Order: sequence, then C-alpha cells, then structure tokens
Amino acid sequence: MAGRRGARAGRGWDAIPFRSTEEESADGTATGARASDRNGSGRGRATAPDASAWATGSGRGRRGAGAGAEQPSAPPKSESELAREICLRQLAGRPRTRAELAKVLVRKEISEEVIAEVLDRYDEVGIIDDAAFARAWVSSRHHGRGLARRALANELRQRGVDAEVATEALETLDEDAEAATARALVDRKLRAATGTPDQIFRRLVGMLARKGYPAGVAIRAVKDALAARDAEAAEFADQIDADALAEQEGDTLT
Repeated sequence: MAGRRGARAGRGWDAIPFRSTEEESADGTATGARASDRNGSGRGRATAPDASAWATGSGRGRRGAGAGAEQPSAPPKSESELAREICLRQLAGRPRTRAELAKVLVRKEISEEVIAEVLDRYDEVGIIDDAAFARAWVSSRHHGRGLARRALANELRQRGVDAEVATEALETLDEDAEAATARALVDRKLRAATGTPDQIFRRLVGMLARKGYPAGVAIRAVKDALAARDAEAAEFADQIDADALAEQEGDTLT
C-alpha cells in the first residue's frame, strides 16, 4: 500500500524535478528547433544562410564582392550635347519655334553661343522651321477652334514667329473662309441658345469677337443667322444696321 501511494505521489507535480531558468530556456530552444524540423516552418529558428545565395551575392545582409568599389562613370556630357537633348525632348511633344526652344535653353542656363550653334544647325537640317510651323498652326487652330486671323496672329507672336513669316501664313486664310467659319460657329451655338433675340445677338457677337473676328464680320454673321431662325428673330435682325453698328463698335467687341 505504501508503495502504491509512493508511485502515485511520484506521478504528481512534486515528482517533476526543478529546472533552472537557463535549463528551461535551453530546453525550450532545443524543443522549438526539433518542432520546426518536423513541420518545416522554422518560425523563430535561426537557420544558416543559403549557400547558393552567398555564392551569387544575393544573400541578404551580405556585402557583395564589388560593394564599395567605385564603378567607372560615363564622361560628362558637353554643353552642346545637353542642349540637343533638351531640344529633342521639347520637340517630342509638338513642333516648336526657334524662339520657344531658345527660351527653354536659356532657362536651363545654356550659353548663348551654344544656343545659336545648336539652333542654327537644326534650322539647316529642317528640324525646326518657323514658316512651316506657322502654316500648320493657322490651319489647325482655324479649323479646330474657329480662330480668326487676328487671334491667330497674336498666338504666333506669342510663340516668337517673325511678323513677316506670320503674315505669309495668315494669307492662306482669306476673308471668305473667315466669314464662312464665323457663320458656322454661330449656327452651331444658335441651336442651343436661349433668351431674347437681343440677348442671343450680344452673346454670339461677343463669342466671335473673342475668337478674333472683326466687328463687321461678327455682326453680319449673327444677323444672318438670326434672320433664318424664326419670325421673332428675323424681325429683330431686320432692325440691325450691320455696317453702322460695326463702325460704332469698331473691333473692340468682347
């Protein structure tokens, strides 16, 4: 009987030998390592770095064989090379005038001598051509935005196109074409216009004026369009003296 009680007591907590903190830690670590070996996860387990990673220089934390070694650097680009690169990046977006490119180069602190050298060369080979630019600009902006010659001349001047070159480009747009475009713009706007004939008249004339049309062209285009709209608008249009009103207003309608 005493033996049985002793056996039972031996299976209790008092039978487990006391382990020091150091022993528990070491045992726990070893136990964790064995568990990670079984399940393959290795969480918290310190493993040796992969040998192939070290061999290829891809191991994390490893300083490569060439680390810290200075790599041969490319020779610095000349100012002319930099200027050409700047110009080509600008021209990749859209055609530009000589003055536009020169302005960008000045902003990038390229010297005047190099700017002249690079842009002269681009002129020679046809990379920049202000005359061709002006013709294309006039055609595109007139047909795309309905701009008249006065507005187009202002835009070309802002882009540094020479006055004589701009004039030659604007000659491709004659008065008949300008009047036809003005009438087409008015007809398109008139379809959705609301208000009294007087209000519509003023709004449409102002719209044409902002696009650069002379007062006479704008007034006649709107008067003719109103006359063809309905009886009320036609009656209002009959009262308009286009020539007298154009002379009174001049070319300053807004």
